[in-house]
Amino acid sequence: MAFFGLIPDRSPAPEPVPTARETAAETARLAALQPAHPGPRELRAQAVHRLQIGLFGLAGMLLLVSLANVIMDRAKQVERTTAGSPAAAASPSASTSTANDPLVDMGVAPELPVNGGAKPARQPPRPNGN
Repeated sequence: MAFFGLIPDRSPAPEPVPTARETAAETARLAALQPAHPGPRELRAQAVHRLQIGLFGLAGMLLLVSLANVIMDRAKQVERTTAGSPAAAASPSASTSTANDPLVDMGVAPELPVNGGAKPARQPPRPNGN
C-alpha cells in the first residue's frame, strides 16, 4: 500500500543500460540545450545594441514631448488671439433669447429666432379666398 508516495507498492524496475551510441547522442543533446557562453565580441555587440535601443527611446520621448509642447503653445496662442478680438465677444451661436438650448450650443440643431409672441410678418394664404 502506498501512503502518499512514501511506501512504494512495487519494487522499482531496473533501468536499462544505455549503449555507447545512446550516451553519445544524449551528451550531444544535453550540450545543445546548454547555453553557450558568449565571447567578448558578442558581449560588446549586445552592449552596443542595448545602448542603441536606449538612445532611440530617449530620442523618441524627446520628440514626443517637443511635439506636445508645440501643440500646447499653438493652442494658447490661438486662445489669446481669439479672446481679445471683438468678434469673439459676439459669437454667432449666441442666442437673443433667454432660453438656453444645449443642442444649439453643441451645433447639432439650427438656431431658430425667438420672436417673443410677435406675429409673423407674412400671413399664409387662406384657402377658397376667404
